[in-house]
Amino acid sequence: MDVFGRGKVILLGEHAVVYGRPALAAGIERGVRARVTGPGEMQLAIRPWGRDVRADESDELSRAFAAAVAEQPNARSVRIEVDVDLPAGAGLGCSAALGVAVVRALASAAGEAPSDDEVARRALAWERVFHGNPSGVDNTMAAHGGIAVYRRGEPLEPVRAKKPLRLVIGDSGESASTRVMVEGVARQYERDKPRTEKTLDAITALVQNARLAIEDGDVRALGQLMDMNQMLLGSLMLSTPALEEMCATAREAGAAGAKLTGSGGGGCMIALVADEATGERVRDALARTGRRAFVAEAR
Repeated sequence: MDVFGRGKVILLGEHAVVYGRPALAAGIERGVRARVTGPGEMQLAIRPWGRDVRADESDELSRAFAAAVAEQPNARSVRIEVDVDLPAGAGLGCSAALGVAVVRALASAAGEAPSDDEVARRALAWERVFHGNPSGVDNTMAAHGGIAVYRRGEPLEPVRAKKPLRLVIGDSGESASTRVMVEGVARQYERDKPRTEKTLDAITALVQNARLAIEDGDVRALGQLMDMNQMLLGSLMLSTPALEEMCATAREAGAAGAKLTGSGGGGCMIALVADEATGERVRDALARTGRRAFVAEAR
């Protein structure tokens, strides 16, 4: 039986969430599928990457796998195979989706069916190996899906969208390290706490207004809020010329708003569109600049 870890986007609020502020996140239909293929030595096969990982080795993936195994009561020694349908290091929560899928496969092999909350808790151990001090939003959304407000250490607050959110997700092709970008903001916070706090407070206000826009089905307002969030993220030195160019291309093609998603420094951007036809225009405009892009529905 296949189990699933969902990819995610941060609609607004990345980085601020590390400092106890809310983030507005959404699951997407792409992610990671895993299955137990039989008993044997504890092994993880990531087929698209050509990687066979054991829990007793020293690289990051092996240590993350070992952390997930350690979280599973009565873990059985099994081989797990996974298929990944997300770019890695691109802000779509690939590592968290992989961790959630692995946690669910381990639980299934042990005859367990943990709740989404418990799956998210176990997958956080996996995430800490890669990201040091993750906010917890990626593994939580990978387990739950939907659209929700996330605040560190608190339960998800589901957001009821008046209508589906259509997004175009474009990959800059630049890899980024969440750990490095989080540490960069932390250094800014230490150097100039009042200025950074002011920026984080402004992002919080945008998140609160964006929730209302989603509940009202106001695509135009949500897009404007996303654009403002992008400017604030740029002020924290999280954007790149490629991401800025992609956001501009998306807006020129009809997107209501566009911003980076995730840690920044590369990775993906998201563009909000009002309808399917606009989504196709934005996707095609990004493709003409040589960027990989796809249309997704946040859910």
